[in-house]
Amino acid sequence: MSGAISDPQDVLAVSALSAIRLMGAHYGLWFAATAQRYGLEKALAAEGEAGDIASSVALRRLGFQGNPFATWDREQMEALLDTLGKVWLAMDGVWFQAVEKLGGMDGAKQVNDACWSRFAPLEALRIKAVLGLPERGGLDALETALAHRLHSRISDVAFFREGGDVLVLRVLKCRVQAARRRKGLEDYPCKSAGMVEYGQFARFIDPRLSMQCLACPPDPLPEGTYCSWRFRLETQAC
Repeated sequence: MSGAISDPQDVLAVSALSAIRLMGAHYGLWFAATAQRYGLEKALAAEGEAGDIASSVALRRLGFQGNPFATWDREQMEALLDTLGKVWLAMDGVWFQAVEKLGGMDGAKQVNDACWSRFAPLEALRIKAVLGLPERGGLDALETALAHRLHSRISDVAFFREGGDVLVLRVLKCRVQAARRRKGLEDYPCKSAGMVEYGQFARFIDPRLSMQCLACPPDPLPEGTYCSWRFRLETQAC
């Protein structure tokens, strides 16, 4: 949003949107700077404490008593979460494009991978807290958590068990890659990001979990298929 705004009411309205945008950026900068100075695990712990307090303060200041969505029905909540997932993906995409203009595809991929190295653990811990998953919940906890990811909400995913200690996640339809294919573009080579994303996510659900990529671009994929990932519970891990 750019250009001069003359109407005072419009200035106030745009300022409110800008304030939300600035708060989101400032919160993220705090997390990133804390991770850089004190390490990721301490930053995640700090976010857990600060985020709970910040959410409570924000709701109270905005005049809400408790969770403002508590009275919504399931259909309304599903629609809201679907929309939020799409907005999240759009934000991810526009940042990638902006950084690509600065440093080309390689530069954007490096920044993207770095972002996933911090976001995946954060998302894992938030889902873990919201759902009350156990600290060492193994493959059951992982499957539940993966199904509640933002990405899983906007893409079609399926889970398969291979014995008692292996879980396979298969993406049946990836929103990003499907859009590229409709435009006649090659798949985006997202394997490096996926290795960070899924590996970190699993580790922060249960440190005993390991991850293996079965197929992901730029790997050759059979027509109509997308990426797939295998997770194993290492029973000998501490």
